Amino acid sequence: MRLPSKLLLASANPAKARELAEVLAARLGGDVELVPRPADVPEVAEDQPDFEGNARLKAVALCGATGQAALADDSGLEVDALDGRPGVRSARFAGESADDAANVSKLLSELGELGAGDPGRRARFRCVIVVVAPDGGELVASGTVEGTIAAQQRGESGFGYDPVFVPDDGDGRTFAEMTSDEKHSISHRGRALSELAGQFTIP
Repeated sequence: MRLPSKLLLASANPAKARELAEVLAARLGGDVELVPRPADVPEVAEDQPDFEGNARLKAVALCGATGQAALADDSGLEVDALDGRPGVRSARFAGESADDAANVSKLLSELGELGAGDPGRRARFRCVIVVVAPDGGELVASGTVEGTIAAQQRGESGFGYDPVFVPDDGDGRTFAEMTSDEKHSISHRGRALSELAGQFTIP
């Protein structure tokens, strides 16, 4: 797929949309204009069983509503002790209207009996990105980062589960203790976007 001059971002999460824009701009430079989802385009119910299905659902809907190339991602946290939960329900782990604080609190509560070195605290972030073009073209990219869930929150940066996720490829800090550039260099979303950037044909 040729790199479009304009790419709509489907995410309704301002923090995620900002992160997507930052990382994609770093990978593609000024070759594409990144545009937030128009306010008059409604959200799509994310009812698919996996990340790729939800990302495709959002990208197809946004492309269909605007007639422009659209990028959507779906991502989440998989925790070994919870048999892969919260997974696709990461943003709604503590309920449909839950915020980041409630989701993190529920996660720590469910892992409360596991010590810091318990293998059940092993976890990973996964991200799948789908780009859909008006002509029906599609690109799919994915990224994963392995790590562990900390016993308590640390750091003020990032969003979601960043304050409790300690990536294996880091230096012992949580994502929320890292700068944006440090996080992007090893994160699931950064890896997925790097893979995606390599699939575009640059005019």
